[in-house]
Amino acid sequence: MPILSRKGINMPESPIRKLVPYAEKAKKNNIEVLHLNIGQPDIPPPDNVIRKINNFNINSIEYSHSAGMEEYRTNLSKYYKKINPQINKQNILISTGGSEALSITLNCICDPNDEIIIPDPYYANYNGFSHASNVKIVPIICQIENDFKLPEIDEFENRISKKTKAIVICNPGNPTGALYSKAELEQLAHIVKKYDIFLIADEVYREFIYDQNKHFSILNLKSIQENTIIIDSVSKRYSMCGARIGSIISLNMDFINTALKFAQARLSPPTFGQIAAMEALKTQPLYFKEIIEEYDKRRKLLVNGLNKIKGVKCPMPKGAFYCIAELPVQDTEHFCRWLLEKFHLNNTTVMLAPAHGFYSQKNGIKNQVRIAYVLELKKLQISIEIIQSALATYNEDQS
Repeated sequence: MPILSRKGINMPESPIRKLVPYAEKAKKNNIEVLHLNIGQPDIPPPDNVIRKINNFNINSIEYSHSAGMEEYRTNLSKYYKKINPQINKQNILISTGGSEALSITLNCICDPNDEIIIPDPYYANYNGFSHASNVKIVPIICQIENDFKLPEIDEFENRISKKTKAIVICNPGNPTGALYSKAELEQLAHIVKKYDIFLIADEVYREFIYDQNKHFSILNLKSIQENTIIIDSVSKRYSMCGARIGSIISLNMDFINTALKFAQARLSPPTFGQIAAMEALKTQPLYFKEIIEEYDKRRKLLVNGLNKIKGVKCPMPKGAFYCIAELPVQDTEHFCRWLLEKFHLNNTTVMLAPAHGFYSQKNGIKNQVRIAYVLELKKLQISIEIIQSALATYNEDQS
């Protein structure tokens, strides 16, 4: 039998999706599964986008420019000009989702065995992108006791080596919901400038900020504009996960031109997705106001409810729509699988994502889960009740 590559064999599984077979089996047994494991919002896209998708008025489906449709990039630049007036269409490259944006970025700036520094825990697929690019992740642990705030700047500097090419952050964070302040980012900028490396920020959840906090984009770090790269996407902003449209934004034209070569190799981003994403730019502010208010209600209901359960610890996130909860169990992967295989309350169970898949192997934490509050309030309340009842039953079974 032909032999597979070691890279393929060692490619990490997604902690978000690896328990899917157990969820599918539960559904076949007529158990309702409430999916809190994945960031798939139940909030619909803007009405104008749905109308556009249902009434595509085109005569041909051609390749777009490899960097993305010029009209879309021009219109999208107006969005980013509100953050930094220097951004123009030439500073933007359209990708097939934020995933391809990061994959292209890593291949542009890293050679095999180069290193990137990432606050830990981090979005699990960063592992996959890094592994596929032969890039080593150097993690810096963030503590649940400290609400997953960025570690002291000395910890970043102590991990910089000759192979370090970038610091990568997600702001606000997936999976933690942490929001990094202007002061924290300015400290990172000092290190980035000192060692002349890149600062890459995944800002996909930029709009989802709570408690009157403000998002500070690295596009506003004037001292390191040639060193900054933004990863973005329409997936969560407009509830358009399946459109698969992301973007790379940078004022470093050497980087953008290099990224274009990788983009040319895959020809072009999706045509229909770009048309839908261009329509999404017309979305009125009221849309965001309403959905942020809804997510805020969900956030408070879920986190306050979890913290009332004996032995559960869950910091209140400041952004995105995720939280990490520490549970009174030794192995949450076993617990999450048990939930799907053996437990239900009124014929309903929940699917959670074990958080150890969001941590580096070095910092493996086995008693936490990531929860996405992407379901309506009623279902979140049911989920809290299921988790509370399940923990009591599970711990009795394991004792």
